[in-house]
Amino acid sequence: MKTITCLLALLATAIAAAPVGTPKEDCCKEAPPPAGPISARSIYQLDAKFCADTGQCLPLATLRGRPVVLAMFFASCGYACPRLVTDMQAIRGRLPAELRDKAAFVLVSFDVERDTPGALADYRRQRALDGAWTLLHGDQDAVSELAALLGVKFRREPSGNFAHSNLIAILNAEGEVVHRREGLSGGLDEATQAVMAAATRK
Repeated sequence: MKTITCLLALLATAIAAAPVGTPKEDCCKEAPPPAGPISARSIYQLDAKFCADTGQCLPLATLRGRPVVLAMFFASCGYACPRLVTDMQAIRGRLPAELRDKAAFVLVSFDVERDTPGALADYRRQRALDGAWTLLHGDQDAVSELAALLGVKFRREPSGNFAHSNLIAILNAEGEVVHRREGLSGGLDEATQAVMAAATRK
């Protein structure tokens, strides 16, 4: 009887000392659900990486999941590009407050030589662009492929400046172009409505 009593005491001590809620091993953790396939009409099919003005390099698909207002530009542009940025700011200002932070505003530079991430960081400061904005630098192939997908034409001139299309593209959460605002005048209401529709689409 004494032996049985001792065994029961040891068993009780072992149970009391056992850790409560021991975490599972890594092999048992649930993996995050994989992202669904990218639409054939999405610019996120482009797997080239771009480098942001923060120095972080990322594929465009990082933007997936929210509407995007995107334009191609170059930082030393003296006329058309500043107007494009101003118009993008106007679109953002017209969005309802509850939708404003759901949209990303993206500028991708044509000027692969001069618009380094550091130069784009300077441009961000000059234009007072907050965290809703992403400024991207890519190599020549990446920039040319993106321009082709968006239907943007550009060429470098002997002066080092660029002749280019003036386009603001609205992308839905899957990276599909749902609206194009072309030129440098008008069309801001329609572009704003397109962003709102993309932001509220289930």
